[in-house]
Amino acid sequence: MAEDSDLERTEEATPKRIEKAREEGQVARSLELTTFTVLLASAAGILFMGTGMMDKLLKLMKAGMQMDRELAFQPDLMINRMYELAFEALIAIAPLLFLLLVVAFFAPMSLSGWMFSTKALMPKFDRLDPIKGIGRIFSVHSLVELVKALLKTVVIGSVAALVIWSNKESVMMLLTMPVDLGISRTGEFLTMSFLLIVGAMIVVVVIDVPYKLWEHAKQLRMTKEEIRKEYKESEGDPFIKARIRGLQREAARRRMMAEVPKADVIVTNPTHYAVALRYQSGMRAPKVIAKGVHLLAARIREVAEEHRIPILEAPPLARALYHHAELESEIPEKLYTAVAEVLAYVFQLKRYNEYGGKAPQPPVDVPVPAELDPGQQAV
Repeated sequence: MAEDSDLERTEEATPKRIEKAREEGQVARSLELTTFTVLLASAAGILFMGTGMMDKLLKLMKAGMQMDRELAFQPDLMINRMYELAFEALIAIAPLLFLLLVVAFFAPMSLSGWMFSTKALMPKFDRLDPIKGIGRIFSVHSLVELVKALLKTVVIGSVAALVIWSNKESVMMLLTMPVDLGISRTGEFLTMSFLLIVGAMIVVVVIDVPYKLWEHAKQLRMTKEEIRKEYKESEGDPFIKARIRGLQREAARRRMMAEVPKADVIVTNPTHYAVALRYQSGMRAPKVIAKGVHLLAARIREVAEEHRIPILEAPPLARALYHHAELESEIPEKLYTAVAEVLAYVFQLKRYNEYGGKAPQPPVDVPVPAELDPGQQAV
């Protein structure tokens, strides 16, 4: 049962999955929103630019209907004249066409933003499968599209019928008006009707946009197994990462052990802790160059004995240094006094080994603040 649940697409898509889908051209798109936006822009363009555009087109129509005797007997000149009128007509409607071109280009981006993918242009031969084609015909998606088509027909048809019925008297009055006035009123009536019909499509858009977003999110849903696989690919296999961390720790340990022969003294617990200290002229304070517990502490002591590094048993100081001093860092200021006594003993011991004389006595009860000694805190 657990394996079956892992294979069900119940999880929301990850950012990586969404980005991959965008690269493949798979984004949320609403054809109804694009259609509504383009039609609304058309209505607005006609409303604001229609008067000037109609005046230019009427002038072109009058010029085209005027018969010139010379043109009637010279077909070449007539064809050139037709080309000129067609070009002027195109110039007259060019602002509206440009507006529609811009809106048609940017309208699809309103849901998912800018996206360009060549993968979306690649042919998908699996779409030629007749069985899958029949499945798409009787799918939930096709049913929803059918409902939307019926809804558009009902909404637009109802609004159109209502507009015509409410203006039937005005429409009949057009028959009694002069041609110029009748054309003007007809244009106003058509523009108003177009605006009302386009506005009615907002009902379809309000339903279609949330559905398209939900459908797109559903298509991108992932199984728990896919999420685990993606995590492994992005973050790396846990076993491999653990192995890498182990190798890194081992390399750091080897580098640390290589520093032990350079130490001035090894402070021990005596068996649980071992901390290697080094001090050179010019340093503001001694530094910890190696530290460890248990087996690593034993190894530090072995290396120290091989290289004849002094080893001093000072359990409170060893514990404090291990817990409160970082590798390659200076010791805490509160331990200056205790470490100073240790280093004084070490320098005296070196002098004794070189020149002889009275052997120095190792320090006893090295002063360590209670708050820095985990052993005293536990008590």
